[in-house]
Amino acid sequence: MSSVAVTTLANGLRVATDRMEHVETVSLGIWVGAGTRDEKPEVNGVAHLLEHMAFKGTESRSAREIAEEIEAVGGHLNAYTSRESTAYYAKVLAEHAPLAVDILADILQHSTFDEQELARERDVVLQEIGQAHDTPDDLVFDHFQETAFPDQPMGRPVLGTVEIVETMPRAALVDHMSRTYGGERMVLCAAGKIDHGALVALGERLLAQVAPKSATDATAARYTGGEFRHDRHLEQTHLVFGLPGYANKEADYFAINLFSTMLGGGMSSRLFQEVREKRGLVYSIYSFHSPYRDGGLFGIYAGTGPDRLDELVAVIGEQVGDLGSNASDGEIERARTQMKASLLMARENTGARAEALANQLLIYGRPIPVDEIVAKVEGVDRAALARVADHIASGPLTVAALGPVKSLPDHETIVERLS
Repeated sequence: MSSVAVTTLANGLRVATDRMEHVETVSLGIWVGAGTRDEKPEVNGVAHLLEHMAFKGTESRSAREIAEEIEAVGGHLNAYTSRESTAYYAKVLAEHAPLAVDILADILQHSTFDEQELARERDVVLQEIGQAHDTPDDLVFDHFQETAFPDQPMGRPVLGTVEIVETMPRAALVDHMSRTYGGERMVLCAAGKIDHGALVALGERLLAQVAPKSATDATAARYTGGEFRHDRHLEQTHLVFGLPGYANKEADYFAINLFSTMLGGGMSSRLFQEVREKRGLVYSIYSFHSPYRDGGLFGIYAGTGPDRLDELVAVIGEQVGDLGSNASDGEIERARTQMKASLLMARENTGARAEALANQLLIYGRPIPVDEIVAKVEGVDRAALARVADHIASGPLTVAALGPVKSLPDHETIVERLS
């Protein structure tokens, strides 16, 4: 019998629970299917600033009272913004779930966005942007995303820019929330010691005023690729290579994740073993796949000294080119086991289960049974891996490089080596 239950309220907001019998806590939150890609270009960063401001006071609670109320019961609140979603969540003892829902419902419906608080929080976000600029292995990813998706919302930084954030008006926050925070794009989700009927009743009482509709006119993602190089005085050159990936719902979504696991998903992966362990070219190297509603991005990150760049690019190219056709049975099975273990281990964590269920509803419109996911992972065969290899080789290359870049091969050479 499934532990998952879903109810849709009159305003389209879905209430979902994943009951875990042997825990005493509950992780719950409200996930919104809107993020950076839903922003208007002149207010890039508004989704992230709004997420910050939601905790800075409501009509009935000050920012301090919000913090004190949740911590008085031993709980905690947090939030995050991504390109396609925004999440506000809490973890509490099961008996305090009503308080957590009440606070979350309050901050998402009755925040005042006080001008003095907004001025302070702008400064906080500006410090966050400054910290990112001082962290090259973070900053290179902003340049990477902008290069892969130029002149479109998908390529803009989640934090926004200094120029926009420092003058962001209160009206921009109000407008973004009213445009995008509609019931049909929101999920109240909980995992742990929780009764579904009780959570539905809380949702009906506390979230009934959420408007049902919201804007759904986000610009389609258009992956184009390209190159960004910034010669900067650093000890290492930070590199990200990007190639076309898959959207969440595409048939080979699980195949490309298995491919990425084999290529650069852990200490036994090809890139880690060949590039770090055998040759000592890097401290950090990994591959990743970022899926979106309408496309995806497959990438490889590495950081190395400027005198090793040519060798590094050559070795990465060799491994990418070989994997699609020459993966061993052992590494395929090892990657499958890694993916299944990661999935099943996450199910021991209330927060991970709540987030997974919420994302499934936002992306697929239904809960995905764990057995179904495991079957898809086990169903990836050599033909699927070959398709993935052909797919990532079929599109333009994205190169983002930050640090000493003069010895990095030119774009055409990198393309030849990675193909």
